[in-house]
Amino acid sequence: MKIISPKYDYCAKELFRNEVVRNHFLSDILEIPVEEIRSSRLLNTFLWKRYRSQKQGILDVLIELNNNIKINIEIQVKASADWDKRQLFYLAKIFTAEANKGEDYSRLRRCVAISILDFNLSDGPEYHTVYLFRDKNGIPYSDMMEIHTLELRKDLVGQNRMNDWIRLFNAESEEDLDMIKTENAGILEAIREVKVVSLSKRLRAHYEAHMKDVRDRKAREKYVRMEGEKEGFEKGLQIFILDNLEEGKNRQQIIEKLVRRFELSEKDAIMLMDKYTDRQQ
Repeated sequence: MKIISPKYDYCAKELFRNEVVRNHFLSDILEIPVEEIRSSRLLNTFLWKRYRSQKQGILDVLIELNNNIKINIEIQVKASADWDKRQLFYLAKIFTAEANKGEDYSRLRRCVAISILDFNLSDGPEYHTVYLFRDKNGIPYSDMMEIHTLELRKDLVGQNRMNDWIRLFNAESEEDLDMIKTENAGILEAIREVKVVSLSKRLRAHYEAHMKDVRDRKAREKYVRMEGEKEGFEKGLQIFILDNLEEGKNRQQIIEKLVRRFELSEKDAIMLMDKYTDRQQ
């Protein structure tokens, strides 16, 4: 049976509403014992703006861990050239959210960004990467900011705490979910949640509408691209014809070259000659 993909942001948000799923995911990706997670509370995902002209930030999932760490989980299925800048923008907004004018810097809390990416951000084989503030010799400067990336397209190697989570996010059917053999309570709960969410008529309708929008957008983009390629090809033919005319080639010679080099029919070649030579007259 086909399921609603856990990579779909609505489904992912439903998963992280589940405290068991949330706590075990954070435990595995941050490598802290799950029993040390005393609390994990979902926060408002709309980031504050100090001035009206500032850019508004809207997060996927924002969590407060143990009342002192803020964690932003973002899911991105489409490659973005500015993803690194966007992630830093959000992390900086979260970090400074409680630093009101005149207040002590001690109010600032540790912030962690987790990006779940359905594309390759780096060229290396690592699919779970942690970015920290260190000097060039590897000596820590501060642990107040930390970035994790989870790249879902890369090959899984060995036994890693994140492997089954990647299999979960990549699942496309109930059979894929059943093939995940694990004793991790968080993943088992997530599998159950995905199956339940997939049975919801409302969520499935929402999901199917979203996927239709994606397909329609891709079709539009393909059409625009093809039209652009067609326009570029015709422009190239025009330049080819005019260059040959300037070189002194006669009409029949150019038609023969168009047929031979560009695999045009003689009829199309004649039409192009008429079209572009008429413009020159």
